[in-house]
Amino acid sequence: MVKFTGRNKLKTAVFISGTGSNLKNLIKFSLLKKSPIKIELVISDKKRARGLIISKKYNIDSKVYKYKNKKNTEKKILENLNKKKINLICLAGFMKILSSNFVKKFNGKILNIHPSLLPKYKGLNTHERAIKNNEKFSGCTVHIVNSKLDSGKIILQKKVKIRKIDTPESLSKRILIQEHKLYPRAILKIFSS
Repeated sequence: MVKFTGRNKLKTAVFISGTGSNLKNLIKFSLLKKSPIKIELVISDKKRARGLIISKKYNIDSKVYKYKNKKNTEKKILENLNKKKINLICLAGFMKILSSNFVKKFNGKILNIHPSLLPKYKGLNTHERAIKNNEKFSGCTVHIVNSKLDSGKIILQKKVKIRKIDTPESLSKRILIQEHKLYPRAILKIFSS
């Protein structure tokens, strides 16, 4: 892992597919003096992702990749990351699964935020599944990405109580608020020496 010394912020790429609320939060965090990251690039698999409007607003380079052929697409993404000298990737609602080959190339330098208390509820529809199984708590997890889905080393987690009246949407909103707090804290935890 690249250590942060206070002068050289880590060149970071954020991968998104949707609204970009975690992206916006990470951009604001990156502008703080104490932040170890500088967001140089936003990558999306959807050209209509609302997060792309946010990257434009903050003058951050963005690229959209159509995933017609995963191998070729990942090759192009890696070329772009190398050109920009990116040394950290933050996944923020990116809905494509990265190949193990891609993950190996960025070994230990890809972070993800997942809306459940891993190892429970890997994958999609986490809120529905947690409510359906009468869980008392759900939450969010920041973890290092490895070649298995949502299975990498956990950095930080935050519990959120599931209320009797919760719907997947209401639970999702409350967990998202915690995601915005947790992601920067996890980054600081990894990179503050």
